[in-house]
Amino acid sequence: MSRLHLTKGARETNDPQLSVISANMPLRDKAEGTAAPLIPEKLTLDNLRRAAATCTACDLWKKGTQTVFGEGSPHASLMLIGEQPGDKEDLAGHPFVGPAGRLLDEALVAAGIDRREVYVTNVVKHFSWIPAERGKRRIHKKPRYSEIKACRPWLDAEIAVTRPQVIVCLGATAAQSLLGKEFSVMRDRAKFVPSELAPNVMATVHPSSILRASDDESRRAQKEMFIADLRVAAARVRKLRRAA
Repeated sequence: MSRLHLTKGARETNDPQLSVISANMPLRDKAEGTAAPLIPEKLTLDNLRRAAATCTACDLWKKGTQTVFGEGSPHASLMLIGEQPGDKEDLAGHPFVGPAGRLLDEALVAAGIDRREVYVTNVVKHFSWIPAERGKRRIHKKPRYSEIKACRPWLDAEIAVTRPQVIVCLGATAAQSLLGKEFSVMRDRAKFVPSELAPNVMATVHPSSILRASDDESRRAQKEMFIADLRVAAARVRKLRRAA
């Protein structure tokens, strides 16, 4: 199967939408306890990445090695949003480069999507962890609501710059953070739902959940379902491109 070309057409570099946020996305208001005051006046991914590198809007910066900002095509039609960087991502400074990232790469290839032409990011940009009871391992800890809220302006800005046509939330934390706490990934996975985030928004599982499957057979079955969900997103992008 040939890979899907997901990149949009070229955009003008002086596009005013890159520096002016719509009324329903007030990134630069002085929202107490969030990263909003740190959002740069000129919205580009490079400017956002530099500004986020010194973010202290929540306490996770004290535990994380570094900010792990989103990466990918600045004009991607497809954006993938996970929960937070893991141990490997925290050390490398890049999203989805650990075991879950490798599984995601395999699934994207199987779905006919070139990762270089999508944008991947997380709702939280620092690694939330607790020490293992024994040894030196750092154990993933689900981010708190206050940490998700503090980090949200960075994600809103990434969306404002890339303006994806399709967003896929990976896992319950990302989906419920962006689509509401009542959203169920198991009930509504691979279904497009109304959202102000983008014209087409859906959710599926996080690849890390597949790695936690109890046996190889379950893992294979869950991976195939994950690939099928990504194919739904890919098909929607194809449809949009044909209609453009």
